[in-house]
Amino acid sequence: MSQQSLTEQLAVLAMSEGDLLQAQIHADQLGLDLLEAVGSAAKITEVPFVLLVSDQGVAIQQTGPKAPGPVQVDFGSGAVAHRRKFGGGAGQQIAKAIGVKPGIRPRIADVTAGLGRDSFVLAGLGCDVTLIERSPIVACLLEDGLRRGLKDSQINDIIARMHFHPGQGADYLKGCQGSEMRPEVVYLDPMFPHSNKSAEVKKEMRLFRQFIGDDTDTAELLEAALAAAINRVVVKRPRKAPCIEGPAPTFKLEGKSGRFDIYALKRLE
Repeated sequence: MSQQSLTEQLAVLAMSEGDLLQAQIHADQLGLDLLEAVGSAAKITEVPFVLLVSDQGVAIQQTGPKAPGPVQVDFGSGAVAHRRKFGGGAGQQIAKAIGVKPGIRPRIADVTAGLGRDSFVLAGLGCDVTLIERSPIVACLLEDGLRRGLKDSQINDIIARMHFHPGQGADYLKGCQGSEMRPEVVYLDPMFPHSNKSAEVKKEMRLFRQFIGDDTDTAELLEAALAAAINRVVVKRPRKAPCIEGPAPTFKLEGKSGRFDIYALKRLE
């Protein structure tokens, strides 16, 4: 999305007078307009989305009378917290795909981090995870969620294992090649159309489609991942979707709606 079209789609809204300074900082950083209106009761008609700034953090809200609720990165509550407590731990398919085993907690680069949920699961299992996100808007939400998570005594040890870098995943991986920064595992979750019909997923996918779009550079990203990873590359895909263009995966783990394509390079020890 071009910067011109971005400013037509999104503006910053302070939720109170006390939030104006922080809202202006976000507006300046993202190149967005700061709305003159203040508070949730403001009737916003200029833009289809607003970046809400309050003492509760940063969120994106679609405008209009029938808009769904806001999207915010919150690692301490809701579905993310439920998955942490009851999601199956190291028995989850993502853990098996990554190679989590007794005594093995790989160093991971999640180069399509999005809202950071898979990274949080892996960090919760004891892995050290670097998160890379290319969209400045999504990166703003993610960075805000990580900052608030560090203040939560129930999860701050997990958040401390999550290290955020905004930017292009392929650029980060190319910079890792031949250095001590090389990840043991590279994790890719390219954008694809979701079939899940829940309201939460629909509003988040609307956000992602609006401000990220589909990943059209997946072949380049896979090539960079294979060159940077020490042990394996893991790609999350819809169950019936084709593999990413390039080498065939070594093996696959399939679930009801999705699968993981695993490119094994070297045994994890």
